[in-house]
Amino acid sequence: MMLLLLILYLNTKDRKAKAQEYKEKGNDYFKRSEYLEAKEFYTNAIKICPDDFVKEKAIFHANRAACLVKIDHYKEAIDDCTKALDFNSDYMKVRLRRAQCYEHEDRLEEALEDYQKVFDADHSSHVAREALMVRKLKELGNVFLRPFGLSTDNFRVQQDPNTGGYSMNFQK
Repeated sequence: MMLLLLILYLNTKDRKAKAQEYKEKGNDYFKRSEYLEAKEFYTNAIKICPDDFVKEKAIFHANRAACLVKIDHYKEAIDDCTKALDFNSDYMKVRLRRAQCYEHEDRLEEALEDYQKVFDADHSSHVAREALMVRKLKELGNVFLRPFGLSTDNFRVQQDPNTGGYSMNFQK
């Protein structure tokens, strides 16, 4: 209720300044790993900042998405990343974050689309390059497995937390 009254009272310039204050407080909480508190300040920044400040709105959504990732709320983080990209489609840091969230949600095709866009914009992005290489290796593996009625999806690789070694298991 207090935030609503503040929005009604302040002019556009003052609302932007207040949103920046909320962002700075959110950043302080984020640095202290207090993600829920940081998320609330970023939410307030999103609510109070006028929509015509697209760069700022994109950053506020991206910051809130970072909090959501830290608390393993990947679906909500995807939504915030998408909103940030609606405000600034060239925001590669948030596109990369969304790709990683898509991976956590097993939405691999969408993740690969984002990785490809990141890589197209910045060929030095090691994370995007690795994700795309894994995709190419998987496609190559499927070429060899297809005649046997198999695909790379039939195999699961798991790392042993004690030794760091890997094992591969077949699944139908």
